[in-house]
Amino acid sequence: MNAETIGLASNAVSRAEVEDFLYYEAELLDAWRLPEWLQLFTEDATYEVPTTNLPADASSDENLFYIADDRFRLGERVKRLMKRAAHAEFPHSKTRHIVANVSLRGRDVGRLDISCSFVTYRTKDSATHLFFGTLRYQLVQAEGQLRIRCKRVLLDTDGLRQQGRLSIIL
Repeated sequence: MNAETIGLASNAVSRAEVEDFLYYEAELLDAWRLPEWLQLFTEDATYEVPTTNLPADASSDENLFYIADDRFRLGERVKRLMKRAAHAEFPHSKTRHIVANVSLRGRDVGRLDISCSFVTYRTKDSATHLFFGTLRYQLVQAEGQLRIRCKRVLLDTDGLRQQGRLSIIL
């Protein structure tokens, strides 16, 4: 196995495949194709955004998070955001998700731990807000495709006062 491939179960996944997967996820989010985005997650997936004062490895069982969704709750969030009645996101914000510095943090049998930097620009109601930080993923292969088992968004801001609501999906 060369430096550009990453072992996952019995298959090797290239760094380019991991990056393409993350770019595809960003594309779905920017296009507000949230039902398709939801399909990138496994049935036992979690999606977490800890508050900005917590350490990266904080547990949502013991701490208050901005978002701590399992797959069911994430699905309900997607349904709600896609409705016209979701006033915080209708009309939808314009977003641009930028992913960079993708790196392998570790691997276990059948799982890849990936870390990358992100910047998300969001324009809504004549105001543009900036979100930035680190994304941490646990990726697995399901039916020959990469899937997200866990996504944790670590914001590098001091708080969310200037940005206001966090109704977008980072």
